[in-house]
Amino acid sequence: MKHTNSREIFETWPIPKALTELALPMIFGQLIILIYNLADTFYIGRTNNPLMVAGVSLLLPVFNISITFANLFGIGGGTLISRLMGAGRDNEAKTVSAFCFYMTIIFAGLFSLLMFAFMENILRILGASEDTLLFASQYTFCVIVIGAIPTILSMTLSNFLRSTGYAKQAGFGVSMGGIINIILDPIFMFVLLPQGYEVLGAGIATMLSNVITCSYFLAIILKIGEKNILSLSIKNFGASRENIYSVFAVGVPAAIAVTLFDITYIIIDKLASLYGDIPLAAIGIVLKAERLPLNVGIGICQGMMPLAGYNYSSGNFARMREAVNFSRLVGLVIGFVSVALYEVFAADIMRIFIDDAQTVELGTNFLRARTLATPFMFMCFHLVNFFQAVGMGGRALALGSARWIVFNIPLLFILNYIFGMYGIVWTQVIADVMMAVVSLIVYMNFTRNNLS
Repeated sequence: MKHTNSREIFETWPIPKALTELALPMIFGQLIILIYNLADTFYIGRTNNPLMVAGVSLLLPVFNISITFANLFGIGGGTLISRLMGAGRDNEAKTVSAFCFYMTIIFAGLFSLLMFAFMENILRILGASEDTLLFASQYTFCVIVIGAIPTILSMTLSNFLRSTGYAKQAGFGVSMGGIINIILDPIFMFVLLPQGYEVLGAGIATMLSNVITCSYFLAIILKIGEKNILSLSIKNFGASRENIYSVFAVGVPAAIAVTLFDITYIIIDKLASLYGDIPLAAIGIVLKAERLPLNVGIGICQGMMPLAGYNYSSGNFARMREAVNFSRLVGLVIGFVSVALYEVFAADIMRIFIDDAQTVELGTNFLRARTLATPFMFMCFHLVNFFQAVGMGGRALALGSARWIVFNIPLLFILNYIFGMYGIVWTQVIADVMMAVVSLIVYMNFTRNNLS
């Protein structure tokens, strides 16, 4: 029988073993992603120039826009592929993978052209000052304008591999790219380019690592293509109208959720920039440093999604529930342990990235406050990912939108007005506590009415 290994993982392996098999490579890959994202900040921080740090930090919302396209076709297509496997419709899965592959290239190319045409205007809207614009432009040109297609396509292909049970290959590719970036960063920043061009060097290193990662994923999928249900052939581009709708039904909500996340970070950057470049640099470091447990949580969710989607489509609801409940428990334990560690080591974490005393002092206070949200944030995106996995894009969109539109964004303005910069920082934990309660109620209602 075809795809025996993948189907055994989904159908017969004990849930802890199956989740470990699918999630552990993704967790490792997510940690490497975090490390190589932090690597740029770390190496640029070695210059002790807060303006360089602030300039690179401005790219986070732009980079998150690229993730929206990866979510549109990577999550929208990947979750559908898992469900089609569960339903035994392998030939349709081939057409879905080919459709999403080529659409990713088209959307990423258009995004690259738009960024090239309007880069300065966009960066100024994001809060770039005359002192940070040059650094932000150098980094954006390399990572987004030149690197958009390989960056976005890598994320899409990684989702495809994970969704069909090839989590180890997906995790290895992501990890390899991160390690290459960590190696290339100091070479381009401090050896090949002259002083003052460190940000440009970091951007070149990141772009090259994404090109190598994308090439690896293409090679893996082409190698296993005959044994797997993934196809990159233009001959399979013609997905059915029903399946195209299913891709967008989950992919669009996933993309919107990232867009709202992006808008929130744009607002944070804009509000923080009103207090000067030092607070902007501090919050820029915090927004990256806080992501360690969140990236682990994302890896857990990525392992849970194909298990949940496959077993939902095959009608094995008990196994689906077990996968969801076990993954949630693991994520929450990690979240609460991480909160304790951040509270103790916040100052030391900030000093890893920069020695500027004022930036470290502000960042330490910001980090201790924001990381209190970690377990509640995990609850929010874990349940959103569950609804994406089972094809319930509407519920995923409702929860993802409510988190930002109803709670986070309004609270940012309200608490900033009342408490200033510290109001911005405390918004996350307040919003996510409320949203975690709402998400759990929606999930319990869904399982009671649909899976009993």
